[in-house]
Amino acid sequence: MAKSKTNNPGDPIVIKKYANRRLYNTQTSSYITLDFLADMTRHDQDFIVVDAKTGEDITHNVLTQIIVDEESSGKQMLPVKFLRQLISMYGNSMQSLMPSYLEASMDNFRKNQKQFQEAVEGALNKNPLGQMAVKNQKQFQEALENALKASPLAGVFEKALSLGHNGGTDDEDKAQGDVSDKDAEIRALKQQLADIQSKIDKLDS
Repeated sequence: MAKSKTNNPGDPIVIKKYANRRLYNTQTSSYITLDFLADMTRHDQDFIVVDAKTGEDITHNVLTQIIVDEESSGKQMLPVKFLRQLISMYGNSMQSLMPSYLEASMDNFRKNQKQFQEAVEGALNKNPLGQMAVKNQKQFQEALENALKASPLAGVFEKALSLGHNGGTDDEDKAQGDVSDKDAEIRALKQQLADIQSKIDKLDS
């Protein structure tokens, strides 16, 4: 069989399989593995596999072998029940309809893959664990505020909060120059609370 032409990107890549089971990529003039073919498939690279001696198209057999290898390596995707049902269709009067039905089903699934992923992400966002995380953050914020208000530094804490909300007057700006180390610590805690509130707001949205 003639070597595949590389000047037409629309043509499928021709892979030759030799008697020693080696696979030869006629486009790159190099030997490849089944894993490489699987990777090409995942990247939607079109190819056909032919018997190097007879020229027979054996793409179906090779792709089936890739599935067998993937399933055997622990990356199982086909449920046993599905496999039983699929096997039972061989010899069935509906067998001739199955290839087109399965192909149409997979095409439809891939076309709607983005919507499917968005639906899954939406379901995860509604997961009770996610809601618990938001609730726990709110409880942590409340507990921290209550602990600060109950401490001897409560007055300084309230002063720091009022400064943050009201922007401060001229007298307060003057007093700010004499702020103590405790005042600075409270301001740092206030900033941490603001950061926590920002994260909670993002989770709620």
